[in-house]
Amino acid sequence: MSWRDQLRNGVVIPAHPLALTAERRLDERRQRALTRYYLAAGAGGIAIGVHTTQFAIRDPKYGLFRPVLELTMEELRGRDVIKVAGICGPTPQAVAEAEFAAACGYDAGLLSLGALKDASVEELLAHTRAVAAILPVFGFYLQPAVGGRVLPYAFWRRFVEIDNVVAIKIAPFNRYQTLDVVRAVAESGRAGDIALYTGNDDSILYDLLTEFRFGGVTLRIVGGLLGHWAVWTRRAVELLESVHSCVRHEHAHPICADWFRLAAEITDANAAFFDAANQFRGCIAGIHEVLRRQGLLAGRWCLDPEEDLSPGQMEEIERVLRAYPHLNDDEFVRQHLDAWLR
Repeated sequence: MSWRDQLRNGVVIPAHPLALTAERRLDERRQRALTRYYLAAGAGGIAIGVHTTQFAIRDPKYGLFRPVLELTMEELRGRDVIKVAGICGPTPQAVAEAEFAAACGYDAGLLSLGALKDASVEELLAHTRAVAAILPVFGFYLQPAVGGRVLPYAFWRRFVEIDNVVAIKIAPFNRYQTLDVVRAVAESGRAGDIALYTGNDDSILYDLLTEFRFGGVTLRIVGGLLGHWAVWTRRAVELLESVHSCVRHEHAHPICADWFRLAAEITDANAAFFDAANQFRGCIAGIHEVLRRQGLLAGRWCLDPEEDLSPGQMEEIERVLRAYPHLNDDEFVRQHLDAWLR
């Protein structure tokens, strides 16, 4: 099966974090271990160089964008998974990043438009076309709280007409804006070509269970490209498999109250990890803390020494760890950690 077919079928794509030493240098051993964990957990793709990897890897004082993408590709090359590289910045930077990602062997670029906050719709579309001429584009609706911008329906309706757009990660954390994207795809006539992925960490399961209908067109969000799925990934794979089975046999297995209870539990856990109480300031550190507790990371260090858990966030993480032990994959990690760290 081609990567495009896999993408349309729907897979788990973790947004890959950055493993650092206490000196805030790349921890190559644990960076590789994380990638191996995701592959062993059954992830159908990996997204690297994205928000969860820390956009600051592009800062010349760190110079980590190229080394991290190359290192990850060393682990992914020859693997039957979708390889996604984050693409950021103004058009010259985005084009250069797309060229590098394509040369490395990445299948698609997750295109962040956060750097073009004042650009018009026409300018955003021209920017997208420039990248799409080099690398298939995975669109990205990133919420404003972490660097994105509000993108109107008019933008998405024209965005989906660009030939080399293959998927969209919907992550505005807003139901109205989520519907803008889904409706744009439905009304474009390209519902069979463009895969919809949830990035709405506050409504992961709701997104995956919902059947959308616009103008006689029925479509679904088929998978997720999520920072939340960078932790407890084995459980995420099992969850998506269960959702796909439910969708295939919906008459025999109707959606029941248990799904909605589980959806609320996942959202509650995400609120702690992503620091929703503090406008997501501790979201990356929160992901790192969960991985640290499992032994996959040595610490929760970020490139910015000021970036850490928010006051009260540790207590929230500990609360959800106690409340939802069925959501973790700690035992799976314990069984294989030594091999991943080899």
